[in-house]
Amino acid sequence: MLERVLLITLILSFLIGVLLSPLFIPFLRRLKFGQSIREEGPKSHQKKSGTPTMGGIVIVLSILVTSLFISFNYLSFSQEILLLLLVTVGFGVVGFLDDYIKVVMKRNLGLTSKQKLIGQLLISILFYFGLIQMDFSTELSIPATNISFDLGWLYFPLVIIMLVGASNAVNLTDGLDGLLAGTGAIAFGAFAVLAWHINALDVSIFSAAVVGAVLGFLVFNAHPAKVFMGDTGSLALGGAIAAIAIMTKMEILLILIGGVFVIETLSVIIQVISFKTRGKRVFKMSPLHHHYELSGWSEWRVVVTFWFVGMVFAVIAIYLEVWI
Repeated sequence: MLERVLLITLILSFLIGVLLSPLFIPFLRRLKFGQSIREEGPKSHQKKSGTPTMGGIVIVLSILVTSLFISFNYLSFSQEILLLLLVTVGFGVVGFLDDYIKVVMKRNLGLTSKQKLIGQLLISILFYFGLIQMDFSTELSIPATNISFDLGWLYFPLVIIMLVGASNAVNLTDGLDGLLAGTGAIAFGAFAVLAWHINALDVSIFSAAVVGAVLGFLVFNAHPAKVFMGDTGSLALGGAIAAIAIMTKMEILLILIGGVFVIETLSVIIQVISFKTRGKRVFKMSPLHHHYELSGWSEWRVVVTFWFVGMVFAVIAIYLEVWI
């Protein structure tokens, strides 16, 4: 029965994305919601200027409609899914405001770092209070072991750091056609399998809805992209994957499943520290995907390689959690 519901969820979310995108893309073009390409980015990206952005709205809508439909028809009422939607839609709204200011108001940097952080913190705090209402465990488990320890009040800052950190890490990965949509589908797919394995049915269904949504979006976002997800999509997906890791009590495993996002973030941190302390760059450009582009790799080769790496991380994580 569950397998059938998961399949219905995946297909429904995919179809919503595939059917909405062709209607939404021309609408974005008419509104002139085109992507501005940073001058300091790779020169090959300048031809992408004007490509419709804020396509993340379609992703969030697909997740929202599918999750609510499946929840009310198959699960009666799911607090878990509502909490996951709070984070996904909430972070999506923060990303939408950022995109709107960049694209419509022509302020290249969008929201300031402080404004974005305040929005992320407010949603993270609401999510934490939702967990409290559910008498959620504050224990932290070490993957592939029977070791766990209760963090007590320290679990609160962990939740905040995970949600804010993951949303920004995923946001950094959204730099090439299909890169985030593909790696995101793989990561959320891994969580769908793991949530199903531990009988967290609601979380598994939500994860499947995300997989369907990003795959539907990937049809139009694969190289050459007809639409970009923008911060609306990347922040929503980042918040969602952290919330799923928390709800499944796989907080540490998120580092492995989201290995591509972690590597991309570390490349930026290493680049900044190296340049500020030594005046030298470690990479030709960060995040890391740009380094490979400037090293002569085609965009498609970089994307497929990162998808493969993401798949390896996902398989290792499932192996650790299911078979060890």
